Amino acid sequence: MPETSKKKCPDCGSTKHIYDEQKGEVICRNCGLVLEDKMIDMGQEWRQFEDGDKKGRGGSPLSMQKFDQGLTTNVGEISDIYQLGSEKKIKKYFRLKKWQERVSTSIERNLRLAMTELRRVASFLSLPNFVKEEASRIYNLVLQRGLVRGRSMESVVSACIYASCRSYNIPRTLDEISAASDVERKEIGRTYRFIIRKLDFKITPSNPKDYIARFSSTLHLTPKAQNDAIKILKKAELSELTSGRGPAGIAAAALYLAALLNEEKKTQREVADVAGVTEVTIRNRYKELLDKLDMEEKLKIKEAESRAEKDQKIALKSGKTKPEKAKSEKTKSKKK
Repeated sequence: MPETSKKKCPDCGSTKHIYDEQKGEVICRNCGLVLEDKMIDMGQEWRQFEDGDKKGRGGSPLSMQKFDQGLTTNVGEISDIYQLGSEKKIKKYFRLKKWQERVSTSIERNLRLAMTELRRVASFLSLPNFVKEEASRIYNLVLQRGLVRGRSMESVVSACIYASCRSYNIPRTLDEISAASDVERKEIGRTYRFIIRKLDFKITPSNPKDYIARFSSTLHLTPKAQNDAIKILKKAELSELTSGRGPAGIAAAALYLAALLNEEKKTQREVADVAGVTEVTIRNRYKELLDKLDMEEKLKIKEAESRAEKDQKIALKSGKTKPEKAKSEKTKSKKK
């Protein structure tokens, strides 16, 4: 806070004052009296748009989601140009808009369309901003190396989004991305493998545990069932049941088994719809988990206990419990 010495303080007569820029006040350094307040700052407005110490005066932060990273100024839309009023101005800006489109390169035109599609698909999948940025960066690399040629733009965009999700361990299946982008699952998988091979990306295989939280939240399962499913998956990894199998299918089967053990019965159809797999997959993985992890006995005991509890509840509702029967027999013997 800089010192000023323009006028004297009315209380102590000191000429040493402090100017507080944030509050817009002039304060006496000697006695603390506020001499002026609500002052207007006539200086430049500096704002911080990105992480770090660098500050700027205007504009939005740089983003890979824009074809020009947000640096180019575009001539307004047609509706905006018509609002200029003067016919001379309208013709002038139409010419400028036409020339701006003509001088743009094929890469810029491709990026403009691809980034729009990327934002649409990512928004449909509710992906965070850092995943969009990474997907945009991968697409830029693919485009610069000429790997888009011969492939549809939509399939390459979907493959880049899937690669970005895999790199950040965000569980999104190929079926979900296919539903969001209207591109066939096989085409996305083929393009994804091609991009990974050409760019030499090292992406670890997706873990079935990553799907547990999302699937259990959609199925409205308790935290105990979720924890049990993670424990089942740990045992399955030790028994090498997860290798060579789809992560979504094995995660869904573990959740289905954990729900049965915790008496939160969900049908195989419900679990399959959430996981994006077929009922046959759930059934096969479920049988493998029961056989290899020796959980069949535990499940039978749990089912017997739940059946006994149900019978007891039915008996209580009907009023034919054992204590009541014993009391009635005692009263009969006393009467005799």
